[in-house]
Amino acid sequence: MSDFTVQDLKIRAREGGYVRGQEGLERILKAALTLLIEHGASALTMRRIAAECGLKAGNIAYYFASKEELLRELLDAIINSFEGAFDTIYQTPGATPDERLARVVTFIFEDANTKASARIFPELWAMSNHDPFVRDRVEEMYARGRVVLNDLIAEINPALPADERETLALFMSASMEGVGFFAGYERPASAKLPALERIAIKSFLHVVHTLQPGEISAGLKPGKRPRAT
Repeated sequence: MSDFTVQDLKIRAREGGYVRGQEGLERILKAALTLLIEHGASALTMRRIAAECGLKAGNIAYYFASKEELLRELLDAIINSFEGAFDTIYQTPGATPDERLARVVTFIFEDANTKASARIFPELWAMSNHDPFVRDRVEEMYARGRVVLNDLIAEINPALPADERETLALFMSASMEGVGFFAGYERPASAKLPALERIAIKSFLHVVHTLQPGEISAGLKPGKRPRAT
């Protein structure tokens, strides 16, 4: 799923739902995602979503009591899609932890060069700056996405304590997220994306292998600067 599209959206069935109801639910969420990709967050109104999927605005309320509920399920579906891809990589038969980590990095870099992800994630970040509900959902989404990085770090360097693994996973996630803004889909430096991917794989593996317990969390004394090495 390195070329993520609206059709890749992994929507969980609601408990007690029925086939026609599930089809309507998926139709609405895919319409919302299409609007987000093609027109941005400002297009995510219940009226626009209804028009996109050929329903009356009042019919949307049958599936979602509020726009917040719709956004919650849309974000869940997006992260479910990516979690499924990460799980497939993590469970690759016969692959070493180093190979699986490299494949996760490759997946993220390839995905940064797709139209869908290049449009979705900047829009969500922009929404989160002004909407606490979206901010909480986005933070939850990225936290869930870092789980596979955390697990692979633990396999490669089991001596690192849990809090330092989480910090390292956060650093790696933040580094890769930033690549999309400079070298992702239709960005000026997109031709450099393969080179950046190779740098990321090499540097991440080196850091994960060589970090010593306590090295991340060791603080500097007030007024002291780290010495150049």
